[in-house]
Amino acid sequence: MRKNSIKNTRINGEVLKELSNIIRSEIKDPRIHPMTSVVAAEVTPDLKYCKAYISVLGDEEAQKETIQGLKSAEGYIRSQLAKTINLRNTPQITFILDQSIEYGVNMSRLIDEVNRNEAEE
Repeated sequence: MRKNSIKNTRINGEVLKELSNIIRSEIKDPRIHPMTSVVAAEVTPDLKYCKAYISVLGDEEAQKETIQGLKSAEGYIRSQLAKTINLRNTPQITFILDQSIEYGVNMSRLIDEVNRNEAEE
């Protein structure tokens, strides 16, 4: 099976949606920042592993604590995922901090600054 097959793309989308619901509504860990979102989920074609890219709107300490909280709740998240998604195997989830949104916001701010400086001159 190809990596980017239609089936795999559908599974990635479904896992993304369910992970977002589980993290947002079912986990009560105080380490997990309220402004946490799942940016992407990549499930391997054999359905054994999943990389979940997590974005946290906050400082570096909040990001580290959120990743630690998610790693400690990985078993619970996986069991809830197994209940909501009917897959042959429930993937083992690896949480990866994704800073692309923060990077994009920072770059946008810098571009706006340059534009303002040129307009003043």
